[in-house]
Amino acid sequence: MSVYAITDVIEVVPRLHLLRFPVGQAYLWDDGDELTLVDAGASGAGAAIADAVRALGRHPREVRRIVLTHFHEDHAGGAGEFAALSGAVVWAHRLDAPFVRGERPGPAPEFEDWERPLHAEALKLLPPPPADPVLPCEVRELAGGEVLDFGGGARVVAVPGHTDGSIALHLPGHGVLFTGDAVAASPLDGQVMLGVLNLARRRSVESFRTLASLDSDVACFGHGDPVTSGSAAVLRAVAARLDAA
Repeated sequence: MSVYAITDVIEVVPRLHLLRFPVGQAYLWDDGDELTLVDAGASGAGAAIADAVRALGRHPREVRRIVLTHFHEDHAGGAGEFAALSGAVVWAHRLDAPFVRGERPGPAPEFEDWERPLHAEALKLLPPPPADPVLPCEVRELAGGEVLDFGGGARVVAVPGHTDGSIALHLPGHGVLFTGDAVAASPLDGQVMLGVLNLARRRSVESFRTLASLDSDVACFGHGDPVTSGSAAVLRAVAARLDAA
């Protein structure tokens, strides 16, 4: 099996660490007595995530759940491996769950011309897909609207557009928002932007507005550096520009 390395581990705010991969990132939330992983990197990332958890002074079995924001390989590919190492429960939206499980391939994005070279470069950095795409663990399904038992109550927000089953997680008690790929930060200048490689751009813009309407101070994206204060105002300013475009 290929190994997919973590290139950096960054404390975003107390309780929250970013695990950065060659493509994209995952997040580790700490409730003291247990941990939650949001996204899981690509295939081959399981052992690297376990090592990162140990380097933070914790045990992989303290990670009780893995919540996937969507089915794409750079977010979901390592979920089964880490679940096998940790015993964590995997959660995904019901519309993306069949693709996470490997029951069938998911739909490709509707590429804009400028996105094609971006996608091609990302593919070069990802490990080869596994010979057996079936996830070796149960995937529990979400519909949006649930409150998961971490972070003082993590609200599951359906944000279709990047994929049909994309979700965000809002921790209102901590002012933290995990957007998945519904939102991104540019690697060039750090500017917050609509996520790329979307299945349906119009719905992606609508979902961006949904996220901008939430009260958040910290926003964590699937790609690019998080916003660590005043994130609601940042998202609302970007939403206004999208509406004006």
